[in-house]
Amino acid sequence: MPDSAPLGSPLADLLDSDRFAADERAIEGLPVRLVVAFVVGVATLSVLLSMVSGVNTLAVSELDAKPSPDVVTPGDQTLSVTAVDPEGNPVSGATVVVKAGTADLDGVATATTDDTGTATLKIDPQLGPNQAEGDLILSLKPPAGSDYVDRRGNTAVLVVRD
Repeated sequence: MPDSAPLGSPLADLLDSDRFAADERAIEGLPVRLVVAFVVGVATLSVLLSMVSGVNTLAVSELDAKPSPDVVTPGDQTLSVTAVDPEGNPVSGATVVVKAGTADLDGVATATTDDTGTATLKIDPQLGPNQAEGDLILSLKPPAGSDYVDRRGNTAVLVVRD
């Protein structure tokens, strides 16, 4: 034992290899604790990375639907919907989906935007007998392989009686 550590001090106890070797818990328990800490750390890191789901998801752009007209009457209608990015630029290749909201629609109408970002849809909205107005819900499916998403609600098309 080195002369620099007084007997009975914590440093002397640490340097006493016979006492350390006799403590089975210290020799066998330490690696188990390290393995458990490592497994918990890896699991935590895995959960955090799955929550982020990659760096690319932080750089996505929200699409918005601009219907024209945004107010229609019941019956056969032609509806034009333009898909735009946050800067207002048209987005081609997006799929526009129009479905019933509080106004009735027979099925779901879909169309894909052209090079100008516009899709034209034929719709036939109907209102109930005592219903003065209703709405149609618009959603966008971004082009495949793009960095666009449509998570927020879009402008609804209002259906009113004449």
